[in-house]
Formats: sequence, structure tokens, C-alpha cells
Amino acid sequence: MQISNQFTDISTLKPNQFKNINSNSVTEQNLKNVCNDFEAFFMNQLLEISLKSTNVAGEGVGSDIIKGMYTDSVSQKSSGSLGISDMLYKFLSENKK
Repeated sequence: MQISNQFTDISTLKPNQFKNINSNSVTEQNLKNVCNDFEAFFMNQLLEISLKSTNVAGEGVGSDIIKGMYTDSVSQKSSGSLGISDMLYKFLSENKK
């Protein structure tokens, strides 16, 4: 059975395609930026879930757009301040192979 859809064709995926990435070429600043971006993404997901059933932005069609803009803004501004990115950065920089 072959599974595919319009976005991804499973037959084109190769196992271990990231095996040959040279982690020594990653700069410390790039690693820190990626860790901050992950923390912003994680915070965005938490905010979306927690605000899903609230009326903080009113009701109706526009409220979902306003909630999305709010969660994006808060997650980007708080990036790097929760401590998740620091822990991830420390782990990845110590275990860089």
C-alpha cells in the first residue's frame, strides 16, 4: 500500500537523510537562533491551545485572526526568556557530534 497526498509523496522520503549533516559547521549563534525559534514555536502552540476556547478577542470570525496575531506576537517577543531555549542550546552544544 502506497500512501501519498498532494503535499508529500512518501516514496520520495529517504531514511536517514540527515545522517551526513556536518554539525561542526553550525555556528554557535545559528544554534542559539534555532533554539530561540523553537522556544517561540513551543510558546505559540501553548498559547493557541490555552486561548482556543476563550473570548479574549471577542466573538466571531475576526476573533480567531486577532488571537492568532496575539499569540504570534507574544511568542516572538518572549522567545529566549522561558529557559527552554537555554536548556536546548546547552544540550545541543555539549552533545554536538
